This record gives sequence, structure tokens and C-alpha cells, in this order.
Amino acid sequence: MIKAIFFDIDGTLLSHTCCHVPESTLKALEMLKQNGIKTFIASGRHASEMKKLPLNIDDFEGFVTLNGQYCYNNERVIYDLPIDKGDLMAMVEDIKQNRYPCIFVEEDRMYINYNDDYVQMVQDAISTPLPEIGDINRVGEREIYQLIPYVTAEQEEHILSLMPNSLPTRWHELAIDIIPAKGGKQNGIRKMIEYYNIPREEIMAIGDGENDLDMMEFAGISVAMGNAVPSVKAAADYVTDDVDHDGIYNALKHFNLI
Repeated sequence: MIKAIFFDIDGTLLSHTCCHVPESTLKALEMLKQNGIKTFIASGRHASEMKKLPLNIDDFEGFVTLNGQYCYNNERVIYDLPIDKGDLMAMVEDIKQNRYPCIFVEEDRMYINYNDDYVQMVQDAISTPLPEIGDINRVGEREIYQLIPYVTAEQEEHILSLMPNSLPTRWHELAIDIIPAKGGKQNGIRKMIEYYNIPREEIMAIGDGENDLDMMEFAGISVAMGNAVPSVKAAADYVTDDVDHDGIYNALKHFNLI
């Protein structure tokens, strides 16, 4: 019996075609709440970004953010895992030498070294405004949980050669997330369900992107959106309709959860 569901945001709850959460999805979330099924966010996004989304964030039980590196509920931080300091400083030096945009994500803020047309294009694709400019000379004074360099696949290979304790997930042809090698949504979800004493067999995960693969493999039941990348569809127990055609609602109906 499913007791909890972990939802990705972009391309799962949130449509970037219409820049909104479908009415059927909002209805499904309310029905899950009425049926006593806990709902969680499992996203690469930062908490500050989620507050600006067309969702009632307070309705969710907890949040696995930054691809699993910072997990919390309304009462406390349940788990966190920052980037290795050696990896972090190696990347800062590389940015100074080769100059490319990169977002640095802390517990309560995120900032970028500079913005350009590529950053604008990528941010527009995920319905998110440009990040604020920050001083990378101060990077390392506080924990960094995720890095978001705006780079090509060729640049990615070079960056990762400098960061042996980290791993990437590409979510745009010009952008990747970099997190600790021991991290990931699966790790964050594991810590969350340990806190709530929910067996993994009794959770469902719903997503669409490469950074959802590990949580799909971990969950008792995994659902891929119709707009998911091929690897996610292949890993899922069930493929539903896309985000713009009632994918969430139809999947939950299929499993008799609403």
C-alpha cells in the first residue's frame, strides 16, 4: 500500500509549455491529502525557487531539494550533504581561468558569478528568473550543496576531471547540476522515509528527467511522465500521459490512489 509519493517539479508538477501546474494535478494533490497519503517534493530546485511556484508548498509533508542534498520539513532539517571542499575550490579556480557562468547554491541563497544570453535562455526554459550576482572570491566561507555550471558536454568532461568526489546530471544542453558523488535524490528520499518510518516498498516516485533515475529505481513504484526522457521511461514501472495532458491525475487514478 502506497503511503507517500515523491514528486519531481519541472516537467512533472510544473508544465513549462504553459508555465503552470495543471488544474488536474492540483485536484489530485488535494485528493491524496484527503486520502491520507503523504506528498513530498523531490527536486533539483532550491527552497527559494519553490516559494515562487504556483503550488501551495505548505500542503507538502517535506522537501528533498537540490537533488537530495538538502532535505527538510516544516519543523527541521532532516539531512544535508555539501559539496567536497577540495572539489569546490578546484572548480572556483577553473572558473577564474576559463570564465563560464556557474550558480553556487547555499542553504538559504543561490548566486551566480555573472549572467549572459545563455543563462537567460536556460532560465527561460525552466520559467525561472536570472539568479543574483555574487562574489565567487567568498565561495567556501559557507557550505555549498549544489553547483550549476552553464557548460557544454565538452566543458563538462574537463570540469569533472577536477572534481573526483562529485557527479553531474545534465538537465539542459547548456547546463548541468553537480552534487556530491554520494548524493542524489535516492539518498535524500532514503533519509526522509527513515525519519517518517515509511518502508521504501510503500513509496511512489514520479519524474521525467535524468536526475530522477535513481529515485525511480529506489521507490516501490515508479512512474514516468509521458514527456520523460527515454531512460526514465525505461526505468519506470508505469508511463503515464505528459504533464499537459493530466499525467499526474491519470497515473494516480491508474493505481487507485485517488
